[in-house]
Amino acid sequence: MGWLAAVEALREQRLPGVLVTVAHVRGHAPREAGAKLVVAADGTWGSVGGGNLEQTAVTRARALIGSGATGPEQLTVALSERARTEHGRQCCGGEVTLLLEPLPVVPSVAVFGVGHVGLELARVLAGHDLDLHLVDSRAAELTDDRLSAVLGGEARVRVHHCPLPELALGALPAGTHVLVMTHDHAEDFALCDAALRCTHLGTVGLIGSAAKWARFRAGLRLEGHDDATVDRIRCPIGLAGLPGKAPAAIAVSVAAELVGLFATERSRAEA
Repeated sequence: MGWLAAVEALREQRLPGVLVTVAHVRGHAPREAGAKLVVAADGTWGSVGGGNLEQTAVTRARALIGSGATGPEQLTVALSERARTEHGRQCCGGEVTLLLEPLPVVPSVAVFGVGHVGLELARVLAGHDLDLHLVDSRAAELTDDRLSAVLGGEARVRVHHCPLPELALGALPAGTHVLVMTHDHAEDFALCDAALRCTHLGTVGLIGSAAKWARFRAGLRLEGHDDATVDRIRCPIGLAGLPGKAPAAIAVSVAAELVGLFATERSRAEA
């Protein structure tokens, strides 16, 4: 797998990595400027020249991954028999400057139900660098024309038409934030029940009133979930205190809450 495919694969799997690029070469070096290497915790793809140079880059890249670093840095390595590192010597005679750019794990969100509120929420989220999964049992809600404002945004959008939407939960990437807002309360309930049985998901939110949540909570207890498990679901969703019941107002409130969850997620990764 080449370096570009490796970057895509790490994003798809929501795994951190570092892109290493030969930024500048002085004198003799094994690779020219522009050569690239992708480093993950348990693999590498591409090459910046092998030997001491590459091992030094891999060691530093994995230190950045371990610390949760988000900013790029430069690393200059002398390729001389007098410049010994912990990985040995490389006596090409030149000097190489490497640019190390962390590849962060971007947020992943799955919206189940792309009705009026779901579509408005998707439009807001589409402006962010994240993976956005749109799931609906109704094919008519997922046409390219209807989603045109979403598909043209910065987010990477995946569209899932599922007659039984709960079956899509298992295929979502680890840590995906799930929002349940379908047109059918029975469908909502099935999704909540299935989401609580998935251990790989992030947060789970349910749109609805306090009365709806009371009914769902009782029903989920009857399905065998204990109180601590049921409490994984947030209902109602959105920031408390923001006025308005229009779809666009609800979407802004829910998106703002998600941005806060993303920040918490980043803080934990950097801790």
